Amino acid sequence: MLGVGKKFPEYDVPATVSTDPAKAFINIDSGTHAGKWRVIFFWPKDFTFVCPTEIAAFGKLEKEFAARDAQLLGASIDSEYVHLAWRQAKDELKDLPFPMLADVKRELTTALGILDPEAGVAQRATYIIDPQGVIRFVYVTDLSVGRNPEEVLRVLDALQTDELCPCNWQKGQDTLQAA
Repeated sequence: MLGVGKKFPEYDVPATVSTDPAKAFINIDSGTHAGKWRVIFFWPKDFTFVCPTEIAAFGKLEKEFAARDAQLLGASIDSEYVHLAWRQAKDELKDLPFPMLADVKRELTTALGILDPEAGVAQRATYIIDPQGVIRFVYVTDLSVGRNPEEVLRVLDALQTDELCPCNWQKGQDTLQAA
């Protein structure tokens, strides 16, 4: 699995951005959000149980991520059409404020090393990538365990200070000074 300090892989994938079939699909690549922080989180597959709880929770915090000049991107190995159908069918996903990437060819999940060898789906992984395209944070949980988007936001805040941040540090608190 690619970890902290490594360059995030290049990608070019279809994405679902709306429930309106006429405006639902765009293409997103590595340069689409150039110069911004990116938070890219993967879920195993659409039409499951844990995944929509996480996706909706990230959606509720999207304005907080945007205020930090960070673009949220969700992704799975499902197609953009499956993403559209799921968004149309699930109330909490209808108004998502971020794109759902379709890694149908499994190129991105494979390059990251997060394609689960048993299930053949994306592992439940989260990446924070800095504006230079370097991975600064990786968070992976078991397929059956949801993650905490507020913790991802807290880590983004800490990374953006470019300072030493103690355990449980929160935005606005003092950072550590090296003696």
